[in-house]
Amino acid sequence: MKRRELREHIFELLFRVEFNDRDEMPEQMRLFFESLPELSPEDQAYMQKKYERIMEKLPEIDKLLGETAEGWKVSRMGKADLTVLRLAVYEMVYDEDVPVGVAVNEAVELSKKFGGDGSPAFVNGILGRIGKMKDEAGAEVTE
Repeated sequence: MKRRELREHIFELLFRVEFNDRDEMPEQMRLFFESLPELSPEDQAYMQKKYERIMEKLPEIDKLLGETAEGWKVSRMGKADLTVLRLAVYEMVYDEDVPVGVAVNEAVELSKKFGGDGSPAFVNGILGRIGKMKDEAGAEVTE
């Protein structure tokens, strides 16, 4: 499976977090993977590992989003936009295998597909600020 497809599936898996308790997520993950019969064991392991890493960093990611999104609280963001941003911020800040530009572009594409009319501009604006902060800080945005 291509990275773009994997990223979209990771988005869909992360989106479920907004509607399920954490203790329900293992079952949600199992059901999700069962719905993808074409998924190889390697792709499933990649998706599960990335999901788990994002969830581990979620407090730091949300804190960064809250500090960056002027006039927006994380709790007030649309669920699709928030999920796109969480995935992108993880890739920008914590995943050395994903170039910042790729993370931003992929996030904008996801926001076009899953968000509202203003989502691409909203996502691009926030990620642009985070990318600028990362550049100014010498690749370190959070502690």
